[in-house]
Amino acid sequence: MGHTHALSGAAVWLLVAPGLAALPAAGGLAGDLAPMVANILTPSELIAGALVCAGAAMLPDLDHPSATIAQTFGPATWVLSKFFNWVSGGHRHATHSLLFAAAAGVGTTLLAEHYSIGRDIVVILMIGLALRAIGIGIPDKTITSALINIGLTAAAFIMFRSRDVEYLWLGLAIAIGCLTHVVGDCLTERGCPVLWPLKHRWLLPWKIGIKTGRAFEVKFLGPALSVVVIGLFAIRLMPASL
Repeated sequence: MGHTHALSGAAVWLLVAPGLAALPAAGGLAGDLAPMVANILTPSELIAGALVCAGAAMLPDLDHPSATIAQTFGPATWVLSKFFNWVSGGHRHATHSLLFAAAAGVGTTLLAEHYSIGRDIVVILMIGLALRAIGIGIPDKTITSALINIGLTAAAFIMFRSRDVEYLWLGLAIAIGCLTHVVGDCLTERGCPVLWPLKHRWLLPWKIGIKTGRAFEVKFLGPALSVVVIGLFAIRLMPASL
């Protein structure tokens, strides 16, 4: 479900950020990441990365017209979702693969390098997706919830701008978020075609995959991920302040 993907995206970013920041010290190809991850552990960049990665963890479900991401921005995302559903061959096909995660990351990096407006739009959309996915809003109040989402997204973006967040890591966060989604769906009973265009689906053996939307996900996995994200934020931000 949407909130599970978003929370897992945030959790993975908070988990891997220190490792990413340490890679340039290894030299070689890893050293090329130095400009991208130089400030990745500052509080503002860490929070921004977690939100972007959470939003990006929703992107593979663009192939599902009934998914959270397809409903987030009204008719625009619904039409976009219908297009992705058609061009990718249906739900859990092309967009649920390593190829899609890599293409999304590289494409975002190129966009961010050449078009600052495009970069900012991507950031705003990812923040909005993340907030929508984790359920910020008022139940049964669609318009009010949308206005709250818009307000909080704008406030977060303005705050990050005031803190000089540079988003050099943006493509990396997008790729990690998409990959987190794919791994999560591989843990369900349907699996994913990780190596698309090869059609073989990767999933857990012996039919022990998670059943989406059932009690385990709603009553245990979702709350557990919430605790993990809060705990990781506390660990990462405790030594510093915004």
